[in-house]
Amino acid sequence: MFTSVLMIEKPLSSVDVDFVTTLHGDETVSFIVLMQPRGDQTDALLRAIDDVAVGALKDAAKEGEEPSGAEARRPAEVALEQSVQALRDAGCEAVGQVVEDHPLDKMRAVVEEAEADEVIVLTAPHYVEEFFHRDWASRARHKVGVPVLKLFAHNE
Repeated sequence: MFTSVLMIEKPLSSVDVDFVTTLHGDETVSFIVLMQPRGDQTDALLRAIDDVAVGALKDAAKEGEEPSGAEARRPAEVALEQSVQALRDAGCEAVGQVVEDHPLDKMRAVVEEAEADEVIVLTAPHYVEEFFHRDWASRARHKVGVPVLKLFAHNE
């Protein structure tokens, strides 16, 4: 069985589920989903700049209102539960956990513990972070020891 560590920042859409579950053809895939609450991912300024870059000015103005810490945990748990269930419904084995601190350290530990074959980072575009190679996928490539695939999440 092929094992993928899947790092997400929001619930998987049906398009995302179809995409990640068909990446390896007919091979059986097991997913370990890591979900980091959005408010804890990066600082609000970088998220606001990304929002401005894609023309989402209303979203940029609301970045400071994004819940973080304990307030962000429950929405992240719900999103994780939905995503894990969607992967299971698609016929894959899937487990998950909310990542509270140091997502790249957690990712590396999970890859090592599960002897994962790859990491998939499925996020919205983060132009500023990507430009400076500070996004999860760029940093993970130097840390986890397995191939890292960066994919852009879809909306329903």
